[in-house]
Amino acid sequence: MAAPLSPTPRSTPRRERERAQTDRAALEEVLAAGLVCHLAVVVDGVPLALPTVYGVDLDGPDRDGTLYVHGSVASRSLVQGPAQDVSVTVTLLDGLVLARSGFDHSMNYRSAVVVGRPRVVVNETERAHALDLLVDHVVPGRSAELRRPTRKELAATTVLALPLHEASVKRRAGDPVDEPPDVEAGGVWAGVVPVRTTAGDPVTAADVVDVPVPEGVLRRAAQLGAPSLL
Repeated sequence: MAAPLSPTPRSTPRRERERAQTDRAALEEVLAAGLVCHLAVVVDGVPLALPTVYGVDLDGPDRDGTLYVHGSVASRSLVQGPAQDVSVTVTLLDGLVLARSGFDHSMNYRSAVVVGRPRVVVNETERAHALDLLVDHVVPGRSAELRRPTRKELAATTVLALPLHEASVKRRAGDPVDEPPDVEAGGVWAGVVPVRTTAGDPVTAADVVDVPVPEGVLRRAAQLGAPSLL
């Protein structure tokens, strides 16, 4: 049975605790909806938060599931990461919250933070599975349409695995929360501007000859709101 969210002191939100989610399904929702994560790692003594794609296996070999990231074998963040605790953050922006005062402006969002000690994936079967997950996270089913990675490509790639055990999720939704005197004074508009990620129509590469856009790509673009596919 999976552990509840925020199972350790360092994965427990301390500020605005009312926004913290307790159901692990909230973590799964954010990870499924996100496209880019930020890997926070100390590289040569400097803290960096690096954007990258990710893949998730909720039934992976690590405690409560596995999150995968990958990159070049020469990447300092991936070389130095396994020697330290790191964090991975996924943030979804849902709206601009515009209040009657600058102090009370905010954003509606969902964010997940996973912390822990990553490991280098060395098992060939797990590496292949992880790389497929990374591709399929962007467009589900895409990896099955591609040629398999070459030995040279695999040798040039590092895959890190991070347990999903230590994780937290926070969410803000709804209207601005203004001070009563500001509401009573009137005269200033307040509300929310919804925000979402929207895809355009797929654009075929100039060197593609007589190959239609795959159904999986069309389906993914439609999910992300491509105009001609709605």
